[in-house]
Amino acid sequence: MDFAQAAEQIGKGNGFIAALDQSGGSTPKALRQYGVAEDAYSGETEMFDLIHAMRSRIIKSPAFTGDKVVGAILFEQTMDRDIDGIPTAQFLWEQRGVVPFLKIDKGLEAEADGVQLMKPMPGLDALLARAKGLGIFGTKERSVVSAANAKGIAAIVAQQFAVGEQVAAAGLMPILEPEVTISIADKAEAEAMLMAEILRHLDALPADRQVMLKLSLPTVDNFYAPLVDHPRVLKVVALSGGHSREAANAILARNRGIIASFSRALSEGLSAQQSDAEFDATLAQAIDSIHAASVAG
Repeated sequence: MDFAQAAEQIGKGNGFIAALDQSGGSTPKALRQYGVAEDAYSGETEMFDLIHAMRSRIIKSPAFTGDKVVGAILFEQTMDRDIDGIPTAQFLWEQRGVVPFLKIDKGLEAEADGVQLMKPMPGLDALLARAKGLGIFGTKERSVVSAANAKGIAAIVAQQFAVGEQVAAAGLMPILEPEVTISIADKAEAEAMLMAEILRHLDALPADRQVMLKLSLPTVDNFYAPLVDHPRVLKVVALSGGHSREAANAILARNRGIIASFSRALSEGLSAQQSDAEFDATLAQAIDSIHAASVAG
């Protein structure tokens, strides 16, 4: 992994980041969406074998290349597995031209002060060192904002930046993801509080430090422009957050400088029952539409 080359590819933003990082809790839902019912497998080992087969099928599809998919976020077990005998991160970079990231959070705490902080991450330094050795460029860690609560949002941003410091110290690029739930009544107010806190932390970073931000699509178009333009931000990416692909693409296209990092919206319409030709055509259509929305601004 050439870190400078990967950073340039992400920073230019000529595409989007595929989120292929469903973990243990979200994998059954992802498999159901893919047409694999829970009675089709027994236990976690078979479940993770099936989700890896799905991810491998996506990654090996002809349309899944760095021309339009600039990066991909992996689950830890995906990083530890191979595609065609090649470690997944290495396969992504060398065979597809796609920059590999790793999801590192271990899930969410119970809600307090309108937010869900990340659970403790014991052994994070060892995981980061292993990821670096396997050719991972950066990481992603998710927490959730469910109310415009100043105390909670300050805590969530402080935690995100603290983990980001640990990631940067390991020589990796952190994607900070304080997701705002799209269905809350005070979403716009929560976004205003969130941006103010993020800007405060960004302004305190050293001049040679950059982070990435993964945020919910904003209520007001181009609301996050100050983050897009901030010199300490390599790239702002957006999650679909429950929007359909069509709706998420429409909002994304109106927001300058933000690219997609979609999971469910990327795999929407894909099925284990499709022939390879049908699967590849469906995925290519999805990639084309998300790429177009990502570069529209």
